[in-house]
Amino acid sequence: MELKWLEDFLSLAATRSFSRSAEERNVTQPAFSRRIRALEIWLGTDLLDRSVYPVALTAEGKQFLETAQEVVAALAAARDNLQGARKGTRMPSLSVTALHTIAQSVLPKWISVLQTKLGPFTSKVLPDNFNTCLHALTEGGYDFFMTFYHPEVPINLSEQTYPFLTIARDHLVPVATPALAEQLARDGRPLPLLQYSRGSFLGLMAKIAQGRPGSVPTYLIHVNENSMAEALRAMAREGLGLAWLPQSLIEDDLALGRLTRLGESFELEVRLYRNTERARGFLDRVWEVTRDNSPIA
Repeated sequence: MELKWLEDFLSLAATRSFSRSAEERNVTQPAFSRRIRALEIWLGTDLLDRSVYPVALTAEGKQFLETAQEVVAALAAARDNLQGARKGTRMPSLSVTALHTIAQSVLPKWISVLQTKLGPFTSKVLPDNFNTCLHALTEGGYDFFMTFYHPEVPINLSEQTYPFLTIARDHLVPVATPALAEQLARDGRPLPLLQYSRGSFLGLMAKIAQGRPGSVPTYLIHVNENSMAEALRAMAREGLGLAWLPQSLIEDDLALGRLTRLGESFELEVRLYRNTERARGFLDRVWEVTRDNSPIA
């Protein structure tokens, strides 16, 4: 059995995607699949249910996950201790998963605040969709999860095991090109709507926002089959329709006149969730610094 097999398994438990984990582990997908299968053969049991999409852990996989996390963490700690003894220092670490937009906006500012207050540390970041991020926090061994939140789209996590801090605020803003805004003002006809994938986290929030009284009339013209706001932003900038986009993503577009607001925005919290089952002194200090320095500007 090789350590990299365990690291592969932990990556797959977090992403639930062979292709994404293969990319993360810097190997080809066939090679990654062979290594996962080799681990299963060594253990004598299937760790993954490959009949569903995304791939899921079997009961044995869930049972083995904790063992794999402990073994990898113990070996990493031993390595750090030995390296620290040689160098006279030991670098702490954290892992965080975040929605794509937040990974580009709030998360870098948060890391900067932490480094200023706590000194150097290493970090591992997984930007992905809501469900993958949530799974990475609860099943994949990540320390923190950064996400949008609104009361009408509840996040069903136990506050005892997964407490949260509200670290920033953002807004979903209905935007389109100035040309489409002029068309709306001129004839009042509904605008084409650029929508997130059905059931996605931002898609649910955008649907609530679009359904409020007074929203610009629209008709659905395009649905993205992923939850990335960046893709809808590109389409909105091409004049293809109205999109509900996080303000943090489009501040430059609004300032430079590439996009214009078309109605009231929809306020969102940015929350940081913590997995308290992954208790380390450094993570406690991260939590305290985050609490004392929120909102993260």
